[in-house]
Amino acid sequence: MTATEAVRRRTAELQPEQLPAYVYDLAALRKHAAAVRAALPERVELYYAAKANPEAPVLAALSEAVDGYEVSSGGELAHVRAAVPDAPLAFGGPGKTPAEIAAAVDAGVHRWHVESEQELYRLAAVLADRPDAAVDVLLRVNLPVGAGTLDSVALAMGGRPTPFGLDPDRAEAAVRLLTEPVGPLDPVRRRLRLRGVHAHLASGLAAAEQLALAEQIVGWSTRLAERHAFALDEVNVGGGMAVDYADPDARFDWVAFGAGLGKLLDRHPDLVLRIEPGRALTAYCGWYATEVLDVKRSHGEDFAVVRGGTHHLRTPATRGHSQPFGTLPVEDWPHPWERPAVTTGRATLAGQLCTPKDVLAHAAPAAARLRTGDRVLFDLAGAYAWNISHHEFLMHPRPGFHYLDGYPDGPTEDR
Repeated sequence: MTATEAVRRRTAELQPEQLPAYVYDLAALRKHAAAVRAALPERVELYYAAKANPEAPVLAALSEAVDGYEVSSGGELAHVRAAVPDAPLAFGGPGKTPAEIAAAVDAGVHRWHVESEQELYRLAAVLADRPDAAVDVLLRVNLPVGAGTLDSVALAMGGRPTPFGLDPDRAEAAVRLLTEPVGPLDPVRRRLRLRGVHAHLASGLAAAEQLALAEQIVGWSTRLAERHAFALDEVNVGGGMAVDYADPDARFDWVAFGAGLGKLLDRHPDLVLRIEPGRALTAYCGWYATEVLDVKRSHGEDFAVVRGGTHHLRTPATRGHSQPFGTLPVEDWPHPWERPAVTTGRATLAGQLCTPKDVLAHAAPAAARLRTGDRVLFDLAGAYAWNISHHEFLMHPRPGFHYLDGYPDGPTEDR
């Protein structure tokens, strides 16, 4: 089991009616984020992709380690600004509405990941009504990458037809809009300050793969700047650092990644690099705690039905994996009937929804000794878990949330 002692203790203390619950160890999160920051060179900015987990205590716990936060909607913008009021923000994501663009300019968002020429025009229209406002622009580019580079990734956002970013030829056109002395973006063009390139192309990459991709992104960006004679100040190589759900102890090699980025920066002494991890920062700090309601046999296989399910923790259903978990045995059995238990050496952990897709783990050997009434702690539930789940299906109760903060001697917050 990967759960910290604080998480195991809190889970054991909860009453059955307080389950399911998300339990976050903020002290563990601070320690992990500090180690990531320490592994990175000085000229690498670390931004947290708030979409991975926007819970306010999580955002606040990261504030000492990160340089800023990436938001991808007007709702995220307002939420993150309220949770960490003075933090630098970068605004990304496709399909920004005119209202969101205006709200972000008014909120003082300092970096923009521009996805299209249409977005540039909309941003210019907002600036035209705000003569004192100016923004720094990174063009998000859907770059061609080396053959096979993205073939095995869990989630690709570039290197192929996608709705994300500008194809290289359109990026060239966007640079011309931003740099030519006279053009359709006048008179606000000088307040649309082109700083560089953003290229988040994939999720689920190991350190060596991330470094290879960063090399390609920086090389392409450098050539773009040379062709158009603009100063390349920044390159954002995105996030997507791998999290291994099959082996929670296997971690992205931040030390090797930082060393590789340092060598890349040595060749580009005037460049700042930015990364935007989300899952790889917070996945390890959260657990989904629940209890076994029933154990039953069906056609020779054992099923353990737990409180909650994929309407709370959608990750295993969307990614097609078994969520890793540990068990907390509960010895008390106050009923006069026999206690149902797993007898086949493994069990599928299913939730309460009326669909066969409500499965958190398939035929898991870790469930070999599971009994009705025992507790289960699903690991790696600190990112893309509650916030992407279909909460209202069947209208079961929402889980509780517990934030354990023993660093430094902080209080525990429940809701």
